Amino acid sequence: MLIVKLLCTEYPGDRGTAVRATHDVSFEVPDGKLFTLLGPSGCGKTTTLRSIAGLEVPKSGEISLHGKVVFSSATGISIPPNQRNFGMVFQSYAIWPHMSVYQNAAFPLEVSRRKPGRKDIAERVMRVLRAVALDDLAERPATKLSGGQQQRLALARALVMEPQLLLLDEPLSNLDAKLRERMRFELKRMQRELALTTVYVTHDQSEALALSHEIAVMSEGRIVQIGSPREVYERPCNRFVADFIGTTNFIDAHVIEETGDGRCRVGTPVGVFNVQCFDRLRRNQAVIVSVRPEDVELSEKQPEGAARDTVCVGVVDAKAFLGEHLDFHVKIGDLALLARAHPSLRTPVGDRIFVRMQGDKCIALPAASVAKP
Repeated sequence: MLIVKLLCTEYPGDRGTAVRATHDVSFEVPDGKLFTLLGPSGCGKTTTLRSIAGLEVPKSGEISLHGKVVFSSATGISIPPNQRNFGMVFQSYAIWPHMSVYQNAAFPLEVSRRKPGRKDIAERVMRVLRAVALDDLAERPATKLSGGQQQRLALARALVMEPQLLLLDEPLSNLDAKLRERMRFELKRMQRELALTTVYVTHDQSEALALSHEIAVMSEGRIVQIGSPREVYERPCNRFVADFIGTTNFIDAHVIEETGDGRCRVGTPVGVFNVQCFDRLRRNQAVIVSVRPEDVELSEKQPEGAARDTVCVGVVDAKAFLGEHLDFHVKIGDLALLARAHPSLRTPVGDRIFVRMQGDKCIALPAASVAKP
């Protein structure tokens, strides 16, 4: 298991002041799991990854793998990167252009302190090339590979050292959209089959949701929330997480009463709703209700069996056809909502439409915690 405790990293800033890049970052990654650090640019995710790799020296904290400490500010331990046995793949693949596929994959073994024998090198290289489906291209010049093949070669080069931990820093960001989606599934399959303990850095929410066993959402050098992909998507702890993970609507509201079982009644500009609440809320407390576009149901007729306090009447303000779904912008008084619907719904712009928001899909977030960092 990888354990990161209270990691703090600083860079020198202007006029001699220190700029803190990470603040008390702590998490654990069980063996064989893929853990993602997710957040916007400048949030500290890459600094955290580089600190684990040994490419950055944190100001304080501790990093250990399988009980062996590789960094500790308290005891003065800081094992050099080349002695940690961690594999790393960067955003730029850094493929050697003058080498073949085989030579690129073999290079880390050729220059290692304990260089294996030629036969052992060949066996290990071909094993990882088979794992990334490049064994048939072993003799091809690296410059003749496609973007996806280069990404897989960079991964093979990291795997050939049989690392205890794999560190991936936005490895798919240079690929086009279709190839990136295809490589997500390939990377997920490979990580599961090889049981690689992996820390993955990305700013792409879809990538994090598709690949991860667990996600740490970061903002301004801190971890805001840790959970499974479903947990951080369906139960965000504050507005920043709700807004950064996917797309959502926010509705100003106040608490009327808690009804138990993690639910409460809230008053909004468009009516009263029964919603989920994961924090203890007080009567009349200001909150913001978050509801995902796919959970805003639209229909041209009054929904049957729907509680009256969950249905509003709005007007279609705009819509966009996106192939597998339509995005509707609906106005309910002064409130604008984004809703996602099947393309079969053809309500024209300017027409009336019924809007239903299911309470178990709406989450009340305390106003004190909703401001974006």
